[in-house]
Amino acid sequence: MSVSTQSLSSQGRFGSEQAEAREAVYRLAAVVFDYPLEETLDALQQGRLQTALDLALQTTSDESWPVLNVSESLQELEVGYTATFIHGKRGKPRVPLVASAYAHLIGGLTPGSFMLNVQAFYSNFGLKAAVADEGLQDEPDHLVAMLEFCALLCFLEKQALELDKDAAPYRRAQRDFLVRYLIPFLQAIRAGYAKESHHGLDSNLAHLLEILPSWAYSQKQALETMVGAYSKETSKIASSNSASQSMWD
Repeated sequence: MSVSTQSLSSQGRFGSEQAEAREAVYRLAAVVFDYPLEETLDALQQGRLQTALDLALQTTSDESWPVLNVSESLQELEVGYTATFIHGKRGKPRVPLVASAYAHLIGGLTPGSFMLNVQAFYSNFGLKAAVADEGLQDEPDHLVAMLEFCALLCFLEKQALELDKDAAPYRRAQRDFLVRYLIPFLQAIRAGYAKESHHGLDSNLAHLLEILPSWAYSQKQALETMVGAYSKETSKIASSNSASQSMWD
């Protein structure tokens, strides 16, 4: 094997490791911000979730996970979650986990039109968010759905690298989705929580809320070094393409 081939192989392994770690952060964050389950509490109390986050964060950034108190029971975890993200004045959540609830994020669009724009990203990869159930997590602009979509893009990037195929389309898709949707959404959630941080949210969830916007921004910067800076004009052209075409090829 030549030196140049060895170098490319090494770069591919490094890129694959980074993509896998990014995928882990997104998937773990999706678990954390979904409605609390007994399995989630167990993973927090045993430290498995925090350990996995720490490893993934240190692989992709300078972040590490601190030792924080964990809810003592599922009821305590649920109460803090629902009081923060589901309940509020006049039936509106104090800190909504759906992007269309933030007027400054939808930019004058109706919530329905905004969600269609988000869904366009999913559709390009053959995905369709479930909207039939009453749970907010089934909305295409719910934080959990967005995090899971980013995890999928990272998986496809890693898969392409491992097969010696072009990973640039998946990296461009991540960059565009981060810029247009996820980063502003995470920033809005963090700002909202800063005003509503006294409702018993688990310390680990609160910490992830605090660091995730900056982490996502650093991933956007890393992606831009690989595939170029985000271009609003290029994104507009891509968005006007037929759904059967790849927006990032």
